[in-house]
Amino acid sequence: MTNERNDHPVLELIDVSKSFGTVDILDGVTLRAGPDSIICLLGPNGSGKTTLLSIAGGLLEADSGTVQRRGEDGRSVGYLPQRPAFRPRFTVRETIEFYGRLVPCAVDVEGVLRRVGLDGVADRRVEHLSGGMTRLLGLAQATIGSPPLVVLDEPASGLDPQLRRHIARVIADLATGGTAVVVATHDLVATDRIADEIRILDSGSFVARGSPDALRAETGKDTLDDVLDTVIERESEIGVRRGIGGADR
Repeated sequence: MTNERNDHPVLELIDVSKSFGTVDILDGVTLRAGPDSIICLLGPNGSGKTTLLSIAGGLLEADSGTVQRRGEDGRSVGYLPQRPAFRPRFTVRETIEFYGRLVPCAVDVEGVLRRVGLDGVADRRVEHLSGGMTRLLGLAQATIGSPPLVVLDEPASGLDPQLRRHIARVIADLATGGTAVVVATHDLVATDRIADEIRILDSGSFVARGSPDALRAETGKDTLDDVLDTVIERESEIGVRRGIGGADR
């Protein structure tokens, strides 16, 4: 990201840690997300990505560290969980209208649906949506009120390639007009296309960061898949040499 983005962060996490019982999930992570930017979080399952997003989105409180979000008139953060769920018997349009009444600004319902590609099924009941359409409805709900920060947890997980590409285009469109997007994903093709910055999380700590091209140059690898494998293997070897093993947090 540019210096201007870092100088005016929409989201700032400073030395954030989180544990559940005796299990350390996050260990002193620092992250700044600036306007008009997309940060993609990569890492193995259990590395702490969902916990980090929950803290960024205000759903969890950190045990220590600082969490700051830029305040705006209206909604400050939009959040999409891995498995969005909606009240049955509501149509797609009625669902967005319902959530629209919860924000203090006027909501262009048709515009919200058009942005994610659901305007053609606006009168369909949510229980009759496909898994991909349900994910798109969750993405639409997360953008209501034009929040300056949008946090997405695996928005394209388990979907077909065409729908994954569509979601990537929607995310790229979101990162405009001052919006920052932080997304956890395993979709490395989409990451390569849309990420301004990649953060690789392993065992609760960031172990690499940079643009897709910068990480390829750093590791000498051609694909993000190989970059991720190289970084995780490197960190595992460092852990073994230090005698701390590869604990999954």
